[in-house]
Amino acid sequence: MTAVLEAQALGRKYGRRWALRECTVDIPAGHVVGLVGPNGAGKTTLLKLAGGQLEPSAGGITVLGGRPGGTPAQLARVGFVAQDTPVYAGLTVAEHLRLGARLNPRWDAAMARERVERLGLVPAQRAGKLSGGQRAQLALTLGLAKRPELLILDEPVAALDPLARREFLQGLMEATAEHELSVLLSSHLVSDLEKVCDYLIVLVDSRVRMAGKVDRLLATHHRLTGPRRDPDRLPADQHVVSASHTERQSTYVVRTDTPILDPAWTVTEPSLEDLVLAYMEEPTAENRRAALEAQR
Repeated sequence: MTAVLEAQALGRKYGRRWALRECTVDIPAGHVVGLVGPNGAGKTTLLKLAGGQLEPSAGGITVLGGRPGGTPAQLARVGFVAQDTPVYAGLTVAEHLRLGARLNPRWDAAMARERVERLGLVPAQRAGKLSGGQRAQLALTLGLAKRPELLILDEPVAALDPLARREFLQGLMEATAEHELSVLLSSHLVSDLEKVCDYLIVLVDSRVRMAGKVDRLLATHHRLTGPRRDPDRLPADQHVVSASHTERQSTYVVRTDTPILDPAWTVTEPSLEDLVLAYMEEPTAENRRAALEAQR
């Protein structure tokens, strides 16, 4: 499978603090990829490194086979919409399109005009007078009209109301299907990712905890509920993602390619949100070391 982004032991440091460290990830082309993780996991730093806005402090990263931001031609292949869906408040919608045409050699003016008309954006209106949803749609239009091979979106709907989020995501899905581009989308809203993404990556403490096609991930994970049982009594091919216990009962989320045949278990399928939360709660090596040190 061709990779749209490859990172090996990637790190970015601000002063003495590592915002991203030892991150290794392989993101396939041709997918709408959801990137999810807790605050501080390194998602935005990873996306800015991929967009060429930051230089690595350690490790390496390639995007579409080249160094991010290495050349004007490389920059033209990647679109980026930041978390605050930035537009220039003092410029009109039409001025944004003219600016996009001057800055982007692959600019699709016809597509930009058609999308603005379809969205009902008034060309003479200043961006500062648009609603949050309209500004987000304008930013998405600028990103799409660049005609990138990879479109990176960093929490683009975080500040939008539910209706504006739905309209934004619907526009993204339509554009992705029409133009066959790869998309890397970060969000805290797993329900939104579930609507548009066919591939998911969970990033925790700069490390990939789960990655794969959404349908495959859901098919290979199960919630087991039954009489209390220690994890070392589970079959070796059942990888425990998360566990909780009461005095009499155990509940596990496990990953396995084989059927669950033990009649003692009640087996259910976790939702994608349940699965993401299970991996985010999975204890990391750093967590375990900290816990051991606290007990000494």
